[in-house]
Amino acid sequence: MTPARRVYLDAILEAARACVANPLRSSLGALAIAVAVGTIALVVTGLDGFARYAQRASARAFGSDTFVLARVTTGEVSRKELADKLARNPNVTRSDVRFLEKHAGGEAVYAPVAQRRADLTAGGRTFENASVNGTAAALVEIRDLAIARGRFITRDEEERAAQVAVIGADMAETLFPSQDPLGRLVRLAGRGFQVIGVQARQGTTGGVSLDAYVYVPLQAFERAFGARDSLQVFGRAPEPERTVAAEDRARTTMRARRQLRPGKADTFDILTPEAARGFVERLSERVGAAAAPISIMALLAAIVVVTNTTLVSVTQRTREIGVRRALGAARRHITVEVLAESTLLALAGGVVGLLVADGLLAVLSVPLGLDLPVRLSTVAWSLGAAGASGIVAGWYPARRASRIDVITAIRLE
Repeated sequence: MTPARRVYLDAILEAARACVANPLRSSLGALAIAVAVGTIALVVTGLDGFARYAQRASARAFGSDTFVLARVTTGEVSRKELADKLARNPNVTRSDVRFLEKHAGGEAVYAPVAQRRADLTAGGRTFENASVNGTAAALVEIRDLAIARGRFITRDEEERAAQVAVIGADMAETLFPSQDPLGRLVRLAGRGFQVIGVQARQGTTGGVSLDAYVYVPLQAFERAFGARDSLQVFGRAPEPERTVAAEDRARTTMRARRQLRPGKADTFDILTPEAARGFVERLSERVGAAAAPISIMALLAAIVVVTNTTLVSVTQRTREIGVRRALGAARRHITVEVLAESTLLALAGGVVGLLVADGLLAVLSVPLGLDLPVRLSTVAWSLGAAGASGIVAGWYPARRASRIDVITAIRLE
């Protein structure tokens, strides 16, 4: 081993001995870093988990390759723009849907959806404010409805307006807590509907539960509630790579239906997968913008604490440092030793903070329904930040220790 490397190894060993010899002081410094690193891991992992959850929830609620044609779709529009659209755009009707299907040309599959809120009952139990959707059998080809048990509506049931229903997980648990829901009746708007399918648990998106949905044939929906003023039309290309062509086909067909001349604005809205994904990405970015300032503030507070504890260590060891300098220890050796002490404290605190954060995230992931693993990149970034904080925190104490006057230090008792 070269003399230079020996100097650094001795400095690290001395730093380790100093940390072990003063456990209370070392624990305070390590605790500050642990809190900071734990905060970073919690924030970064939580935001990452939220972003993944939002993307999955958006795909479940909307469909990864699905577009929606409607009178007006929700989006980032002003009140005036919304009012203008409502005034300009006529309702989307069943005849519009038939026209779209007639001229699909194999480019798209369509499924109309009418929606309203209503209560479902079974036996003496009631599920309040369910989202009732009247739709077509083709919807299962367009969206991943995650049917866990049973099946979806068939085309025959759609055409004869059969009173059948596919219900969400929340409804199955509330209405049939100790029974198999398949084949049983639920009452909707005073009519009995036979349960033919149950969805897997979907979670929530935008604060709205996806497990409180019930799907029935559109004509059965209209018999129960009356025809809706306007429908939403879900569409999808037979193959994902033809999604853009399917959207163009739907837009062209609908413009022809409305007899819109070139250059005239559409009198309908189309919400594309890119628009839905873009909304999720913008939401994630806005939430994620808080990660950097939170992490920086936590690290700054930790740096101040570690700096103070290292200064206390230097003050307590002033005479020892003076004696070592008198025996030939170079200033560089003292500087490296103090920096090593603060860095070791920071890294130890970083490891503890990551372990605690990982445990908390594992506990929180169950009630929140989120997948919250601490990624290796987060571990590396957090430990790197902890090490860098230790170096920054130790710079001033190391500089001060290296400049201690030898004679003055030796005279201290």
